[in-house]
Amino acid sequence: MKIPQHIAIILDGNGRWAKAKGMPRNYGHAQGSKNVERMCEDAYRMGVKYLTVYAFSTENWNRPKEEVAALMKLLRNYMKTCLKTAKKNDMKVRVIGDLSGLDEDIRSRILELQEATKDNGGLNFQIALNYGSRDEILRAVRRLSSDCVDGKVKAEAIDERLFESYLDTHDIPDPDLLIRTSGELRLSNYLLWQLAYTEFYFTDIPWPDFTKKELSKAIEQYNKRDRRYGGVKEEEDV
Repeated sequence: MKIPQHIAIILDGNGRWAKAKGMPRNYGHAQGSKNVERMCEDAYRMGVKYLTVYAFSTENWNRPKEEVAALMKLLRNYMKTCLKTAKKNDMKVRVIGDLSGLDEDIRSRILELQEATKDNGGLNFQIALNYGSRDEILRAVRRLSSDCVDGKVKAEAIDERLFESYLDTHDIPDPDLLIRTSGELRLSNYLLWQLAYTEFYFTDIPWPDFTKKELSKAIEQYNKRDRRYGGVKEEEDV
């Protein structure tokens, strides 16, 4: 079975999972966070090289203040846990998104985490935090435009590869497989540029219940797809 090099996941259903159990939404987010740790280990053992998860979107700020505050508290704790997990599993961690919108202490922990893991050789783990794909593209356009004005880039030199170098995901291969849990069938402003030729897999399983077995099902479905890039089969690409 061919294992996707890069899997992106939209971690959906934490709150509904908790509500179904008679628990507060924050309990679902906490359990979902723990499942991220398990999935990092499972994915890497299966041969996945890159794993990118949608942890907090630019639209999530519109949720109730109490829930956002709880998510930020959970994030602070997760940064500590992730540092230990990364050290244990030789995991390289990178955070994508607009970090300027986060509190200073969270930004500091992110920088610490990225610096501490930059030379690790295991799973490349990307966390999309305060991330929205349209926002990412706009930020990239602004930086590219500024470099054009400053004479660093000529307009005629702009192509896909150059533009991608301004995205948050520069130096990271595009996802081969996108997984969204909990039954929703939309992208929710996630990696819109990067998912151009990605295979999609949707499941009704809420994220806290998503296991290695479910990941295997997704990869099995991926293997049944006729992978094409611009109408050309993947194995025929040069």
